Amino acid sequence: MDQRSNPRQLTRRQLLANGTALGAALVVGPGFVMHASEAWASEVVHLKPSTFATLVTMARDIYPHDRLGDRFYAVVAMAHDTADAAPGIEAGVATLDALAVGAGHPSYAETGWEIDRVALLRQIEATPFFQGIRGGMMISLYNNPDVWPHFGYEGESYSEGGYIDRGFNDIDWL
Repeated sequence: MDQRSNPRQLTRRQLLANGTALGAALVVGPGFVMHASEAWASEVVHLKPSTFATLVTMARDIYPHDRLGDRFYAVVAMAHDTADAAPGIEAGVATLDALAVGAGHPSYAETGWEIDRVALLRQIEATPFFQGIRGGMMISLYNNPDVWPHFGYEGESYSEGGYIDRGFNDIDWL
């Protein structure tokens, strides 16, 4: 079987050459997380930087949208950087990382293939940790006005007189 026909059989050189194109390169420092190929950075206060990086990866895996850059998912993760939430999130991420290590990966965030990360998430989807993160991410992501244009949503229309006079029938995706 040819390596190009099975992407899981890439050589280390091929993976490193394509790594930035995959968008998976996060640089993590003390209290600071930066994405190497996009223009965003976040400073965390209550979470470890590695935990924050895991939340960004979880957000993308739970709500995958190819049109959205990781900076939108970083905003979602930042909503969980609170003193009250941090201990539970750290414990939940530690559990997720332990599952990843048990499956032969360095950690959840460092698991290279989305399908493998989703399989790890399915193992914890019934836990309060996962349900809390999932619900918070959904609200933070889809209530963000900066995300709306990527989906063709123009926002609320009540303050503009409603949809009747503002092109209620201009959608092209139905």
